[in-house]
Amino acid sequence: MKPTKFETAIALLDKKNAEDPTTYQVAGYEYPKELLYAQRMTRKLLQFEPNASKALQIAARGQHVCRWQIARNEYPMDRVGYLKWRETLKKMHAQIAGEILQQVGYDDEFVKRVQKIILKKLIKKNEESQALEDTICLVFLDYYFDEFAAKHSDEKVIDILQKTWVKMSDKGHKAALELPFSEKGLALVQKAIS
Repeated sequence: MKPTKFETAIALLDKKNAEDPTTYQVAGYEYPKELLYAQRMTRKLLQFEPNASKALQIAARGQHVCRWQIARNEYPMDRVGYLKWRETLKKMHAQIAGEILQQVGYDDEFVKRVQKIILKKLIKKNEESQALEDTICLVFLDYYFDEFAAKHSDEKVIDILQKTWVKMSDKGHKAALELPFSEKGLALVQKAIS
């Protein structure tokens, strides 16, 4: 049976992310970092939003596509530099995802919809952009938070948590509070949101 456009798009995004030279170790196995991240995004999205549209599922899978191609140190190492780097990355992710979707035969309207979600346009007004943002935050909290917290001061971690919390919806907050935090992680989250 021939794979669907959706299956082909996901496979092509994964193929791109499998090229990530940075690896991440889980349970003794090495994974290309962005491939693992993309798969975690899909898993978390479908837990959070089981009826997510195909457009939202593709956006989640392609949200970091080829992220390693633009290094953080190519921009000034301050807040402004960080925001410029993030904005450049979002545009690149949207462009690569768009090219893949055109290649597999999606129409312009669908391509633009996916790109709009990846660019997180009208985040508090567009339900799909908000669902993507919630999923990003949940993936961070579930898979990367303890590691991040171990490398930074409690003050910085609390600041990041507060910034993360503001971006999330009420539904996202509820899902976040159900995650299996470590004792220290939970204490930091509670401090941040109190």
